Amino acid sequence: MRRAAVAGAFYEGERDRLEKQLRDCFSGITREENENVLGAVVPHAGYMYSGSVAASVYAKLPRADIFVIVGPNHQGIGSLVAVSKDTWVTPLGEVEVDEAFVDALPKRIIDLDENAHKYEHSIEVQLPFLQFLFNKNFRFVPICIGLSDEDTAKEIGEDLANTISKIKKKVVVIASSDFTHYEPDRIAREKDEYVIEAIKALDVAKFYNRVYERNSTACGIGPIVAMMHAAKKLGAKEGELIKYATSGDVTGDRSGVVGYGGITVF
Repeated sequence: MRRAAVAGAFYEGERDRLEKQLRDCFSGITREENENVLGAVVPHAGYMYSGSVAASVYAKLPRADIFVIVGPNHQGIGSLVAVSKDTWVTPLGEVEVDEAFVDALPKRIIDLDENAHKYEHSIEVQLPFLQFLFNKNFRFVPICIGLSDEDTAKEIGEDLANTISKIKKKVVVIASSDFTHYEPDRIAREKDEYVIEAIKALDVAKFYNRVYERNSTACGIGPIVAMMHAAKKLGAKEGELIKYATSGDVTGDRSGVVGYGGITVF
């Protein structure tokens, strides 16, 4: 059992309070499922900062049998590319991993390692949104990545696409990532817009070029590319920016912000 590591910190730790927090995140957002969505980029900060951006993306996601959530390993613990099989618990209840999907993954680069997930928040914070929308009518596959190089990310995406294409289930791949960290609001917005343009084009080479050109501090570069590569292999043609915001929009302090971009890929 993988117990919640950041409940009460990144999001409310009690069921009733968390449900209210999620209702607030979705306030003013219309639920418009897009059946063509194959992937997404969703932020993973505290809900007070990035919850409305995350909700804007989740409002577009179709119902799926499995949500593959690929997140960065901020903690530096465990395998550099790790999948979990444990049942995960949040204040909204238990979420089961699709063990058949995990078993079907090629084990060329993705290791089974629960330790890598134990304290990591990037995947955990996505689960209450899925639980809020879909109750218990889904399973998920958590993959934590401690590397961001192109070869590794594309290999993960290749393995995901190959596995998804073999199973007879609806699968959506979610990349968990924030964008620019701790730069002035104006600079963060310019950098992030430049990088997000490459994601919308599903152009991995351009994405890496722009990340390095602008010294982007996005934390989920590997997860974003894994998602992009998998979605493109599965037939996706483009991405759409659903919402962008910075922490400065909440705090009012624009001297050093974190950028949050919500993107769907279809």
